[in-house]
Amino acid sequence: MLLHIVARGKIGRSAEAELVERYLKRIAWKTRVTELPDTGGNIPEATLTPARTVALDERGKLLSSTQFAELVGRWRDEGVREVRFLIGAADGHDEETKQGADLLFSFGPATWPHMLCRAMLAEQLFRATAILSGHPYHREGARS
Repeated sequence: MLLHIVARGKIGRSAEAELVERYLKRIAWKTRVTELPDTGGNIPEATLTPARTVALDERGKLLSSTQFAELVGRWRDEGVREVRFLIGAADGHDEETKQGADLLFSFGPATWPHMLCRAMLAEQLFRATAILSGHPYHREGARS
């Protein structure tokens, strides 16, 4: 399964970029990052089908790390070949993007900088794949 992060804004050379790269390198699954301008530009169509789309949104569903891993694992087991994770710019996603998503996912009610969200998502993707493979990175009972 391809884990595809589609993010608004250029991360450049930054501490957040280093975190994203660190976690993506640790994921055994295929990953891709597509950057779009803050405004304009089209969200790319999925390159593999079937696909799912997850839009990060502060009003989205709250999932623990284990629940998130279970969802990704279920999609994998159902034959989903690509999951696109959409990170919006400062104003979030338009209604069409939110309506078209299979899941609105939230890191909580706080507002997070979208560059930091990219690093947080990369870590959660690594954690999910670690959970699914039985790797000890995620410990039951630890805060997730």
